[in-house]
Amino acid sequence: MSQEQMITILGPTASGKTSLAAALAFSLHKSGREAEIISADSRQVYRGMDIGTGKDLEDYQVEGYEVPYHLIDICDAGTKYNLFQYQQDFLNAYRDIVSRGALPILCGGTGLYIESVLKGYQLSPVPQNQELRDRLEGKSLDELTLMLKDLKSKTGSNMHNQTDVDTPQRAIRAIEIETYNLENPLPRREFPAISSLIIGVNIDREERRRKITNRLKARLEGGMVDEIRELLHQGIPAEDLIYYGLEYKYVTEYAIGKISYEEMFQRLEIAIHQFAKRQMTWFRGMERRGFTIHWIDAMLPMAEKVEKILELDKND
Repeated sequence: MSQEQMITILGPTASGKTSLAAALAFSLHKSGREAEIISADSRQVYRGMDIGTGKDLEDYQVEGYEVPYHLIDICDAGTKYNLFQYQQDFLNAYRDIVSRGALPILCGGTGLYIESVLKGYQLSPVPQNQELRDRLEGKSLDELTLMLKDLKSKTGSNMHNQTDVDTPQRAIRAIEIETYNLENPLPRREFPAISSLIIGVNIDREERRRKITNRLKARLEGGMVDEIRELLHQGIPAEDLIYYGLEYKYVTEYAIGKISYEEMFQRLEIAIHQFAKRQMTWFRGMERRGFTIHWIDAMLPMAEKVEKILELDKND
């Protein structure tokens, strides 16, 4: 193995990155090197949100071997997990893995989370600003997005992308953070530089669309609506679930009778396709910002993909 401290596997939704990360960890395990996966997914942190976030925990079982994973199921549904907390939790997991002589494999599709730890964003917790929230309430997502763009131009920030502002609530939180950063220069908080070999899983657009549609049908047939009804039954307010966007936004709206099943499916399918496109836009942006991403064809046999990563790591 090379001197790299970590391997990162990123890609859009439905590209098969989790199963690739698990196969890589298993291959390393067989060769006598332990590896553990750190999730980089902004929704998989929540307990009880399994089908809708696509945890697919069976992906971590390879030929009877259970690949250790971190930062999945670490907080309650209904809470607001954020980037600052993710950095703290990532660092704890990373140090724990390295202290045991294992190799961390960062894997996920939330580009902001990935970039924040690879680049070492200097962050501080941002308190809620109720006055600002009251002022923004009732504004459309388009209006909020324009406000956010204007704020980012003033702060020079790369902190948010449309990937993470797909509901008005999330956009308001992003505006709250940028406003705070504009008014309160961040105190410097050291975040260690972590060198990483970065692998991107490249999936053909039409194949990605086909997989997204098939996976959505399978998740709906597999109980996603029941999962969200159970969360509502537990007392989690509908607006808190809608905050999480994508599956939780549209299926919750269906579960509370706001939209029909057909409308829910159509809107959600379009939203996931758009989400995958935005993910790729973020990853291409990372390349422009100086990251080297080694792209691997998603359609190659698994063994070949793993071999390519090992070869890249050896030569890096």
